[in-house]
Amino acid sequence: MNYSVFLLLVGLVVAHLASQNQVVDAQESDQDSLLEEVNSLNKKSPTESTAPFNVPFKTYGGTQFWTDHQHSHGYRIQSNWMTNHWRLLDAADVRRAWGTRKQCEVALDDLLSKKKDASTDQEYVVLLHGLMRSHQSMRSMEKTLQMADCGTVLRFSYASTRNTIGDHAAALQEVLSGLPKDAKISFVAHSMGNIVVRHLLADLKEQGDPDGLLQRCGCMVMLGPPNQGAAIARRLSYTKVFGLVAGKTGLQLGPNWQQLVGNLAIPEFPFSIIAGDLSQKNVRNPILGEASDFVVQVEETQLEGRESFTIVPVLHSTLMKNPEVQQLVVDFLQSH
Repeated sequence: MNYSVFLLLVGLVVAHLASQNQVVDAQESDQDSLLEEVNSLNKKSPTESTAPFNVPFKTYGGTQFWTDHQHSHGYRIQSNWMTNHWRLLDAADVRRAWGTRKQCEVALDDLLSKKKDASTDQEYVVLLHGLMRSHQSMRSMEKTLQMADCGTVLRFSYASTRNTIGDHAAALQEVLSGLPKDAKISFVAHSMGNIVVRHLLADLKEQGDPDGLLQRCGCMVMLGPPNQGAAIARRLSYTKVFGLVAGKTGLQLGPNWQQLVGNLAIPEFPFSIIAGDLSQKNVRNPILGEASDFVVQVEETQLEGRESFTIVPVLHSTLMKNPEVQQLVVDFLQSH
C-alpha cells in the first residue's frame, strides 16, 4: 500500500470515529456556552457553601466537557475538565446550581429536603458510552430497559477524550457509592465504557471497597468491548492525528495498552459479550482487515470467563441502538 493511499484510509477512519460524536450526536451537543461559564467564574459567591446566582437553563447534560460524580433522584453533579468548576443538573438537564463541588452538594441537599418521596430503588442498571460519544448515545438503550422493567437506569456521562481511563473509573466509583447502600448494580457498556468498568473493578480490589460495591454487582453486558486493546488505535496513533482527536484514553487503548491492561480486572460476576462483525455483509475496514465492526476486531472483544458470546452484523457505532442487540441485553439482565 503506498503512502498516499494509507493517509487516505487514515483520514476516512478518523473521520468515522469523530463522526460518532459530531454527526450521530449532532443534535445532542451541549448547549452550554463555555465563555459564559468561564466569565461566571470571575464572580464571587456570597459564601463558601452558597452557590453563585444561577439562571436555570436547558443543557444536553454534558458531552466531551463534563463528567458525572453523583446521581441522586434524577439530579446529577458534574465537573468540567477544562474550567474545573461544577454544576448541578436536574432530571430534565436544566442547570440548577454551579460553582464548587461543595456548593452544588449543598444546593442538592436543599432540593432533596423538599422532596416528599424518599423511597430508594433496589436495582440499578448503569449505562456507559464509548470513546468520543456522549451519554445521549445510550438513550435508546435506556428507554428499552425501562420498558422491560430492568430496574432504575442511569446514564453515566464522562469526558471520554479527556483525562485517563483511571480518572473516569474514579468518577464512576463516586457515582456508584452515592447509590443506596444495599442496591444491586448491573452494567451495560459500549466500547471503551467496558474498559472503564474493568478499571473500576481492579481499583476496588486493590485499593479497598468501603461501600461493598463488588459484592453488589449483578451482571454486565459488553457491547463491542476492546478487551484486548484496539489495533485501530495502535495503527492510527503514528499519524499523531488520532491522539489529538481521541486524547489520552484513545492512546491508552492503542500504543499504551500494555501500561493499562495490568490495571484492568475480569468481572467476577456474570457477563456477556456482544460483538459486531460486518464481514458477514462483506464490509471490512481496510486498516483492520480481520472480521470487525469497523472499529473493534471480533477477536479483540474476547475475554475469559464470559457467560455468553454473540456476534451480530452491526456497525460498532450503532450496537447499542440495534433492536436485536437491545433484546439480547434485556434477556441477559432479566435472567440474572
